[in-house]
Amino acid sequence: MLTANVYWCRVTYNSLSTKTHLRNHLPLSGSLFRTFDSADNFAWELNHEGYGSRVVAFASRKTVKKQRRNKERKDEGMLQSGNSLDDSNGMEDNYSSRGDVVDDDLSVVNDKSEVSSVSKVVPSRRDVLQACVLTSGLIAALGFTIRQVSTVASEVGLPFFDCSQVSFGFEVWHLELIMGLVLSISIARYTLLKTWTDFAESSESANTQVLTSLQTVDYLIVAFLPGFSEELLFRGALLPLFGLNLKSALAVASIFGALHLGSGRKFSFAIWATFVGLAYGYATIVTSSVVVPMAAHALNNLIGGILWYQTSRSSRQISS
Repeated sequence: MLTANVYWCRVTYNSLSTKTHLRNHLPLSGSLFRTFDSADNFAWELNHEGYGSRVVAFASRKTVKKQRRNKERKDEGMLQSGNSLDDSNGMEDNYSSRGDVVDDDLSVVNDKSEVSSVSKVVPSRRDVLQACVLTSGLIAALGFTIRQVSTVASEVGLPFFDCSQVSFGFEVWHLELIMGLVLSISIARYTLLKTWTDFAESSESANTQVLTSLQTVDYLIVAFLPGFSEELLFRGALLPLFGLNLKSALAVASIFGALHLGSGRKFSFAIWATFVGLAYGYATIVTSSVVVPMAAHALNNLIGGILWYQTSRSSRQISS
């Protein structure tokens, strides 16, 4: 029998449980209470935590008829609650679909950013080294051919300067000239990087494209091969072919600077290369040796690469 005291019992159900008859109507967690009052009546009370809905159906234990009526009302109340929850779930699906649209838009933006980044892809280490070796080999072969042809032409009496006037000889005092060239050019480069924005951007673009994918030992290859081959062509072949004087040195240096345009290098970098080429040409005229500009050029390339590596490494550590 039921007493007049008030007491209750609680039944907790899980989301989408397959063990409860409420699974089709109550997809979220909640609580079901049964309470009794002093009049010997009882009620079913449903508290839904997700949406706060509450359905109450009253009945009486006095007659069987009232019990049946209470059961019918309780079933109707649960059905209505389930319908309201289904509507709420529909709203959630709508919000979810909107979220999917937003995610799709974001994926489109990410795809565009990936496409834009493809245009700035840095060449691989293998590609850089292959290009360096191939280009240096072709330049050196052209310089060597010009030297040989000019020598043969001068011997048969044709009006050509003999490029053999610039030899591969080396003397001790050439070391002082080499160190002076390396020091003066390095100081000039460092000063321009700090004061000339356009030159700094050109240098950064060129160095990033060439040096980013390389290992430390590769810096020797990309520094010495171009240094030797370019000086063999410009100061070992073209300069004596035009004449060993400052006018010829300036003309050859201008060609040398113009060929340094492109690959992110602007007009400012061409001016710098022209200045450096003129310095190498003067050293060639003074020493009559192509070894001096070769050594100075290669060492300056190496110092520039190491300086860029240290600067980029420091900036990455600061950003991280």
